[in-house]
Amino acid sequence: MTCAFAVLVFLMPAADLRAQPPPPLPAAENGTQFLVFFRSQPVGREEVLVLRMGDGWVVRGTSRLGPPMDITTRVAQVDYDLQWRPKALLIDGIVRGQDVTLKTTFDGTKAASLLAVQGAPQSKTDPVAADTVVLPNMFLGSYAALARRLQGKAAGAELRAYVAPTAEMTVRVMSATPERIETPRGIINATRYAMTFNSPPPAGDLPVNLWADADGALLRLQIPSQTVEMAREDIASAASRTAAFSIPGDESVQIPSIGFHLAATITRPPSATGAVPAVILISGSGPTDRDETVAGIPIFGQLARDLVAAGFAVVRYDKRGVGQSGGRAESATIADYAEDARMVLLWLEKQKGIDKDRIALVGHSEGGLVAMLTGGRERGKVAAIALLGTPSASGNDIVLEQQKHMLSKMPIDDAQREEKIALQQKINTAVIKGTGWTDIPIQARRAADTPWFYSFLTFDPEKAMKETRQPLLIVQGELDTQVMPHHADKLAVMARERKGDKVPVEVVKVPGVNHLLVPAKTGDVTEYGTLGADAKVSPQVTGAVATFLTKVLKG
Repeated sequence: MTCAFAVLVFLMPAADLRAQPPPPLPAAENGTQFLVFFRSQPVGREEVLVLRMGDGWVVRGTSRLGPPMDITTRVAQVDYDLQWRPKALLIDGIVRGQDVTLKTTFDGTKAASLLAVQGAPQSKTDPVAADTVVLPNMFLGSYAALARRLQGKAAGAELRAYVAPTAEMTVRVMSATPERIETPRGIINATRYAMTFNSPPPAGDLPVNLWADADGALLRLQIPSQTVEMAREDIASAASRTAAFSIPGDESVQIPSIGFHLAATITRPPSATGAVPAVILISGSGPTDRDETVAGIPIFGQLARDLVAAGFAVVRYDKRGVGQSGGRAESATIADYAEDARMVLLWLEKQKGIDKDRIALVGHSEGGLVAMLTGGRERGKVAAIALLGTPSASGNDIVLEQQKHMLSKMPIDDAQREEKIALQQKINTAVIKGTGWTDIPIQARRAADTPWFYSFLTFDPEKAMKETRQPLLIVQGELDTQVMPHHADKLAVMARERKGDKVPVEVVKVPGVNHLLVPAKTGDVTEYGTLGADAKVSPQVTGAVATFLTKVLKG
């Protein structure tokens, strides 16, 4: 599948082509407002209308999306018959300053398209299935038709989709998982469809997630590899939360931080008598919710369940600016996230039934860096630390290590790889020094020149480790390609060289487990979307954490 916002440039100069507006629709129904996000930042909105007519269905929309997408859609409309077989498509808009018009008609076996950029048209005809779903590049709202077509579909189901005017491809449903979305107006019972679009090489399969309500109405769309997301306005609200995972005894709480509240869940062991030990779960980078849901897998939800069963009270919380938590993520640094973790710690030790002398921090990936920073600052309040898939080097080294691995999998030559690595090094240096942006693409600067990225590139795990004194567990998946297994060994060396009394340091490496702590085949990031909602955090991981904490937090 091509980039969802690529400008199609297979055109040759020709005569002028002007779009004729579609006929007016009945005014009985208003469009639904959706917010569009790129790299978790809002870039604009789409208004989408799905209407049943006498002879079929109409999906119509308009949009205004800012940089880096830079798309204004004056009108987009897809016409279907009553069986959701496409009849026609019309799009008229502006893409990065250029007028773009697309007209496509369908006759059951082929799609005939006329595309014009700046008035220069070219025709194109593609074979398509009679019931193909039309998903033009410029109109995310077109996925409203896919949401309707997915109703009742289970894992293994396949549909055909025409990414107009590029090509038709197979959409395969990997899982269909019931979820609850909590909004200020009430709870929405939804289904999350994890799918793959079979793009031609070298792109490979493209994971896409789509949420629909019980009537098949589109709620949310996510294209992880392109960091693009669209959510209905009420779903995108900070007061909303998608609850894909729950544990008996979950209690929603609000934890005061500096200037805002962190939304969290505390779960206590049901058979507890007296004060119990407690664990705070600290998630990794990106806009993660309290369950640390990645690729549909509630990593922290599953970990919390097993720790509660082992006798611990567990707190998991939405990161600032995510889910129901306040605060702003775009200006946050690793130090800010450590301050949030500290506020959770101070809140937790005051709660009834919690043994304040037996509180542990468990950090995953970047969350491990936050756990070390917090543990070093609050030595007398943190009794133990567990690091899961945590890097031992600076972010500068990690980014380059990850990129080299990714490039090794791509069908490009050594010169191209070296060029891309050199650009990344140049970007990293510019972020760290604050100068040297002259020859770096503006889009790359917008993505990289942030407070968080600077804090990540310059974070020194060795320095943070030296400040800790707690018993330490290091858990590492041997298939982890985001934080390679050698980082666990280096962290252990750092931990054993700390000053002060010798405290337990244990390393557990789990075969066949990736960075998400679940069993995998390759461990590559590209595999995440294919694991499915049934993927489970390895019991070797949760067991190692529970066993270690039980041992070092003896009452």
